[in-house]
This record gives sequence, C-alpha cells and structure tokens, in this order.
Amino acid sequence: MADKRKSLHTARNGEMSEFLMLCFTERIVKRAGATALVVGAILIVINHGDALLSGQVDANRLFKIILTMLVPYIVSTVSSASTILSMREKQA
Repeated sequence: MADKRKSLHTARNGEMSEFLMLCFTERIVKRAGATALVVGAILIVINHGDALLSGQVDANRLFKIILTMLVPYIVSTVSSASTILSMREKQA
C-alpha cells in the first residue's frame, strides 16, 4: 500500500512539473497575454470605467485593476495547459 501511495505521489509531482513547464511555454504565454489584454480591458471598462473617467484612481482601485487583468491570464493559462495534458493522456 505504501509503494502504491509513493508511486501515485511521484506521478502527481511529475504531472505538476509538466503542467508548470507548459504554463511558461511561449505559445501559452502569448495566448494568455492576448486573452488578458482583450478580456481584461473589457472588464476594466465595465467595472472601473466611471472611476477612470472621473479620475478616481487610488492604490486600492489600481490593485483591483491589476487583478482584473491577471484573472483572465491565469484562466487562459490553466485552461491551455490542462487541455494539452488531457490530449497527451488520451494519445498515450
């Protein structure tokens, strides 16, 4: 039983390592960046447009704007890397 847990733990570490390597590949980074620019810009206009137009930008709002750009980047990155790993598993 301990050997099975050890091999499962090792497999998960290998998958996580591969997942993280995929997250930083040029193709995924570029796609996630483009997604973050488009989706993030739309969300910023929707959520913060009135404050931006009236000049009400403080440190707190700036932090929220940065998070607004970061979330689509992370979602796109995780989605792309997960899809690639899933496709590789199906081919194996």
